[in-house]
Amino acid sequence: MDRAKARAQQKRNDAADAERAYAAFLEQVATPIIRMLANALKAEGYPFTVSTPSGGLRLASDRGRDDYIELALDASADKPTVVGRVRHTRGSRTLEDERPIKPGAAPQDLAEADVLSFLVNALDPWLER
Repeated sequence: MDRAKARAQQKRNDAADAERAYAAFLEQVATPIIRMLANALKAEGYPFTVSTPSGGLRLASDRGRDDYIELALDASADKPTVVGRVRHTRGSRTLEDERPIKPGAAPQDLAEADVLSFLVNALDPWLER
């Protein structure tokens, strides 16, 4: 029982550490990159809005109410990771995808280049026109 309690306590501590690292990642890395990208997209005629829904970060298309790219912390796995969720609606079809920004990387290990690479790939459905 002592080992189980110690493991549970360690898991809670790891989750708390990951949440702090994720908050720092959002503030220092992801938000500035997404804001810069949203401004560049607007300048090119692709209107997007940046928002921060409940501990996440979302880049939403102004042309489709359900079209967005969102970053979130997935703490359900043994090693918490930052995932990107992409939702794109075309006609009556809605395509949804969720994948890690960088597989196996903790929030504190993600760099601007990792976020930008993910975003550029995720924006393909909107830029194909």
